[in-house]
Amino acid sequence: MAVRNESEAVMLQEHLWLRWLSLASVVFGVLVSAYMSYHEILGTAVACTTGGAFNCSVVQNSAYAHMFGVPVALWGLLTYLLIGALLLVRSSHPVMQENGNALLLILVFGAFLFSMYLIYLQGVVLQAWCMWCLMHEINITVLLLLTGMRWWASMGAMEKRLH
Repeated sequence: MAVRNESEAVMLQEHLWLRWLSLASVVFGVLVSAYMSYHEILGTAVACTTGGAFNCSVVQNSAYAHMFGVPVALWGLLTYLLIGALLLVRSSHPVMQENGNALLLILVFGAFLFSMYLIYLQGVVLQAWCMWCLMHEINITVLLLLTGMRWWASMGAMEKRLH
């Protein structure tokens, strides 16, 4: 990508920071989801703070811990891997150069909505919280904010190209 002027160079640098922060968030999400998936597949308990409202066992062993017979944590891991792959190919594929930020925003927003559903299940239905799940849910919220910022910045860059 050729940089035409100093303001474009500054904008590109800002986009790179957002991209690296997004990738760091994805790596964190992969680690949390992989840890949860590992324990779910083996049927072992995760390390968890217990007492009060926190009880990972209730969440991990509930009817809501699987979707279509697959652990929800594994769905999370696959989602984070897909987001990471899209972030990595964003600048190398022509379709992704034009539509990558919008596609990522849709994917991350969908993951965010599902995570809000999981928060509802923990707080209202199960009345138990899992600290690992909450780490994921905070992380996906941060990733949504970063992705939204990247999309917004790309819309500004597109508008400048059109004028």
